[in-house]
Amino acid sequence: MPADLAVIGLGHLGLPLAQAAVSAGIGTVGYGCGPTTDTPLTAAEVRRMSSAGFRITTDPAELGRVRTAVICAPTQLGPDRALDLSAIGEAARALAPRMRPNTTVILESAVHPGFTEEHLRPLLERGSGLRAGRDFHLAYSPSRFDPGNRTHTFANTPKVIGGLTPACTESAAAFYARLTDKVVRARGLREAETVQVLETNYRHVNIALMNEMAVLCHDLGVDLWDVIRCAETKPYGFQAFRPGPGVGGHGVPLDPNYLPHTTRTPGHPLRMVGLAQEINGRMPQYVIQRCAALLNEHGKSARGARVLLLGVTYKPDLADQEGSPAREIAGRLLDLGALISYHDPYVAGWRVRDQPVPRADSLYEAAANADLTVLLQHHRTYDLQGLAVKAQLLLDTRGASPAGAAHRL
Repeated sequence: MPADLAVIGLGHLGLPLAQAAVSAGIGTVGYGCGPTTDTPLTAAEVRRMSSAGFRITTDPAELGRVRTAVICAPTQLGPDRALDLSAIGEAARALAPRMRPNTTVILESAVHPGFTEEHLRPLLERGSGLRAGRDFHLAYSPSRFDPGNRTHTFANTPKVIGGLTPACTESAAAFYARLTDKVVRARGLREAETVQVLETNYRHVNIALMNEMAVLCHDLGVDLWDVIRCAETKPYGFQAFRPGPGVGGHGVPLDPNYLPHTTRTPGHPLRMVGLAQEINGRMPQYVIQRCAALLNEHGKSARGARVLLLGVTYKPDLADQEGSPAREIAGRLLDLGALISYHDPYVAGWRVRDQPVPRADSLYEAAANADLTVLLQHHRTYDLQGLAVKAQLLLDTRGASPAGAAHRL
């Protein structure tokens, strides 16, 4: 099948997009080093895509044979808490010299507002000799793929599109209309980019509120999980979020204090985002405090205590560990002198501070032998009622255990 689409970047964004395109009968080539460890697709799903004509290549010449190129390069927070956008630049430099007139280029990677026009556009124009909006179409579409979500799939999740020009928007919309039931047109590039900022920050801010409520309710002796159960019966004005040991995932909150100077506005109006990051960033330490307090209440010290960590991925029933708080929690336990082990049906081997962590083969036996078992991620395979019976102490950071069966966050 001749390729009509090139997906550049085969991680958590690119491979699901390629899968949706292949399912829609679009000839698709994936450009990059192949599926990465953070992809939510299984090896069997990738094989089925290959059987349907999907190809993976590292030859940039393949990029010159398609009508649509979607850049899904990874962007993560660097040590300075600014987005590392270097992978997008590499993708643009590979694509630009091979672009043909009338190509549609779409960016799906997380970026700050203004990036597509101010940074990606010049790279593509200089490298191709073509002009965006005249010789080729340029657009941005925030990714909304939710790994493991069986209800909201690529096909039934509306896709937001914003182009450099109205013609750019329509060209990108025509492409996505082949993959999804509904396309939503933003007024332009910046509006589409800011949709991604709003959606990601909305999640982090609301989780931060629930994390603060978790600490407050524990201090008050109130069952927060029962509070949430009751509150979510309200048919309007409330959406239930839940606390946890930290906030994982690929969608990073954009604090305006770490945006490029040209993107900032006087007064930095998103101060709440920075506060949410601070609150969420404290949760691993709060989990450690709860662990130490529980051990102390039962006459045990954290030093030398055997602690079993259950679930080290960022989301249930997936192998993806991106942003998972488990590694920080494990490191802090090691600092206290605890002897840690882990169990996760999706993670065959796990390292903390470049050292392998022992993996429990028999879950119930390990829980019975551990001084403390900490549920960090609730995979479906975990029988929390049974674990609560076997474990000497069980701290449930996800509120998944039956009331009274375990100590909950």
